[in-house]
Amino acid sequence: MICNRAGAVVHGYFDNELDAVSAAEFERHLEQCSDCVYALEDMEALRSSMGLAQLYEPAPASLRKKIAASLGSDRPVATVPSRPVWGWLAVAAAILVIAYASWRVTSLGRSGGYDTVLAAEIVDAHLRSLQPGHLTDVISTDQHTVKPWFDGKLDFSPPVQDFGDQGFPLQGGRIDVVHGRSVAALVYVRRNHFVNVFIWPTDEKDRASSSGSQQGYQWMEWRKEGMEFCAVSDAAPSALEQLQSLLASN
Repeated sequence: MICNRAGAVVHGYFDNELDAVSAAEFERHLEQCSDCVYALEDMEALRSSMGLAQLYEPAPASLRKKIAASLGSDRPVATVPSRPVWGWLAVAAAILVIAYASWRVTSLGRSGGYDTVLAAEIVDAHLRSLQPGHLTDVISTDQHTVKPWFDGKLDFSPPVQDFGDQGFPLQGGRIDVVHGRSVAALVYVRRNHFVNVFIWPTDEKDRASSSGSQQGYQWMEWRKEGMEFCAVSDAAPSALEQLQSLLASN
């Protein structure tokens, strides 16, 4: 049975037309609904395919002459050479390639649907945090100041570490929202690049890191000892790998 939200609500969310409350409610729904996850992935794949296609077909000379005649133009109409047979075959081949690529993207995305949606959410949260005044709610390089600040604001206690000696000084923290729930966000800096590390509890078993990129930002996700971690930055992938290793070893 297809979810009744896999229609107008999905399109509204995809086009950023939902208000904050509706968007948060729909993100919670996505955690349990593969139909809506697949619908979002299909829309993203279609948009990417259309952008890559860049198909253009000039108007035939007969149509151009009719338009010129209707406008009362006496100027000669430039003729456009007709597309040779091989040109049409090239267009057909391009459509087939795009269709196959879209199918592959969708199929692969469905096998990792959780990561696809999660990556979009944490990159969006990272971008929001870069707006003036949104990066930190508590500003401190002292982990003993940042960790107690979360007490009473969340239903869990996030692990907080400063890695200044390893090149990742702690900048502070804040409360953010991922998957429709409140999470801890720790802010580090790496050579003038801010790194957001989102943390929340999970019942899922531990797993090694997975990573990728979206909108020019690198992301990495892993689970350890009942906590889920997601790091996002425009720093080099090796920087996220180093920070993940530091966090995972503490």
